[in-house]
Amino acid sequence: MSLGIIRHNWVLPEVMELFQLPFNDLIFKAQTVHRQHFNSNEVQVSTLLSIKTGACPEDCKYCPQSGHYNTGLDKEKLLEVQKVIEKAKAAKAIGSTRFCMGAAWKQPTVRDMPYVLEMIKGVKALGMETCMTLGKLTSDQAHALAEAGLDYYNHNLDTSPEFYSHIITTHTYNDRLQTLAYVRDAGMKICSGGILGMGESVSDRANLLIQLANLPQHPESVPINNLVKVKGTPLENEPDIEPFDFIRMIAVARIMMPESYVRLSAGRQQMNEQTQALAFLAGANSIFYGDKLLTTANPQIEKDQALFIKLGIMAEQQQDYSDEMHQAAIEQAVIEQHQASALNHNSKA
Repeated sequence: MSLGIIRHNWVLPEVMELFQLPFNDLIFKAQTVHRQHFNSNEVQVSTLLSIKTGACPEDCKYCPQSGHYNTGLDKEKLLEVQKVIEKAKAAKAIGSTRFCMGAAWKQPTVRDMPYVLEMIKGVKALGMETCMTLGKLTSDQAHALAEAGLDYYNHNLDTSPEFYSHIITTHTYNDRLQTLAYVRDAGMKICSGGILGMGESVSDRANLLIQLANLPQHPESVPINNLVKVKGTPLENEPDIEPFDFIRMIAVARIMMPESYVRLSAGRQQMNEQTQALAFLAGANSIFYGDKLLTTANPQIEKDQALFIKLGIMAEQQQDYSDEMHQAAIEQAVIEQHQASALNHNSKA
């Protein structure tokens, strides 16, 4: 198997072979591919905001925002455009280069689209990349989002075609693939990945990656989520997955989609620093900054910055995006760390 080549013809036996490699061999292959296409010590940083929360008509068994389950989540209407722009300004100030906006809809309505388009324009005016996840799209809606300046559209496949009906019944796998096709036809970049820990098999994980890697063009962003178990959802009692199995998923995704950003996404809150470091070693090179992902917890910014310092990782800089405040925070943290080490040394002397 040649490493680092862009392919769209993956088959299950060869992907299962990757999953079954000795762990060290798999990580070595993934890191080799990663270094061919990316700076190994840079991570792209995004911020995610829920612009409309709760009462979603979809029945996704993992989701606290589904109207089918009682999770105690407060329902909120679509945020005002100016509030979204203020949140984007704050995200930019802490070092995010992409601002992602998510709405708990099955599909955007005619009434809501004008507000969504204004949000895109407002965030773009700040010099940030934009991403949205609004559910299923029509071709016309995809083109309207693209014309407003939307860079990325997120629409996760979630799992394999074979396991999908165990998780969602309110729209089909083909619906999801059709939305991705509309997004690509409109000229936008695709953000699409899946969730681990929902009771799926290793072959389901492999088949999810095959669906993504065998698209006519690989998604530019591939979020790999570790299930966040929320009380009131049907998956609240699913057993935790083995952390090494999660890292294997990151590594195989990196090998199969060499030029895609692989995002260490939901579930980081329950990962220790060592697991996150292994994920970066396996080829993850994108995270969400901020203490919340739509409705679930995320590591605090200060913890992420401290981990970056320990690992020698820098936030990726986008052309024409200023990141002075984040850079200053990193430099100040390094100074404070050196000062603390010096004080500790002097106290022992």
